[in-house]
Amino acid sequence: MPTATPSRLAVIIGSTREGRFGPVVADWFVRQARARGDLVVDVVDIAEARLPAALSAPDENGGYASPEVRAYAERIAAADVFVVVTPEYNRGYPAALKHAIDCVYAEWQAKPVAFVGYAGGMSGGIRAVEQLRPVFTELHAVPLRDSVNFPHVHTRFGADGEPLDAKEAEAAVKRLLDQLMWWGQALHEARTRRPYVA
Repeated sequence: MPTATPSRLAVIIGSTREGRFGPVVADWFVRQARARGDLVVDVVDIAEARLPAALSAPDENGGYASPEVRAYAERIAAADVFVVVTPEYNRGYPAALKHAIDCVYAEWQAKPVAFVGYAGGMSGGIRAVEQLRPVFTELHAVPLRDSVNFPHVHTRFGADGEPLDAKEAEAAVKRLLDQLMWWGQALHEARTRRPYVA
């Protein structure tokens, strides 16, 4: 059921590789999310964020020296909930995704994070997702237990960008987003009552 005030969802595309499949998966996921009445979606493609390789710590006011990091941090801070779309490379998640996560800190805190994983092999990105959960826990975010996963991803989507087993995939996304919204609303109410202290 739609809420009076839609939650702000940041969908983070976690791959920067040339020829990546991530935008296909992310575009489909975003269509599912935007079809709901309780979400406003911002697609954060780290390939387009142009985050600098060398980072400096935020200043005493939490500001960032790099304008690219400032712009990225503003989008992360504005989000109520997150979905990370990640491939699995060599049993892990991409280095560029870790870099993007580490660029900011307080902006992640006390907010829920869900995952959509994919892989060319049979794992479906599960190993990448499992490694991301403790990373976000360390940042004081709240990673969700469930995820949506696509094994053999190149054979799971048609030329139109839709999954071949659309009914099953859409049901999995609905469950994930329902859980994400529950956590998002609960944590938003908690942060409103009392600021989170890391």
